[in-house]
Amino acid sequence: MTDAVVVDARGHHCPIPSLRLMKALRSAAPRDRLVLLATDPMARIDVPFLMTQTGGRLIDVEETDGVIRLTVETGAPVAPTD
Repeated sequence: MTDAVVVDARGHHCPIPSLRLMKALRSAAPRDRLVLLATDPMARIDVPFLMTQTGGRLIDVEETDGVIRLTVETGAPVAPTD
């Protein structure tokens, strides 16, 4: 397994962290792991919802010094939206 892709959305507010994660998911292979770094507390709500919508799953959530680290695993490939 390769290292997880890190998506840095620190300092951005909803919906930017989820949008950046969604963009990274589009180029990820099934079962890849990604880490989202966010400072917006809404990421704790938005990311689990996003993962259920994309067939992926939330692996872990940690918070240190105001930075939320959400580790996710992809499910099926995410199709681009128009």
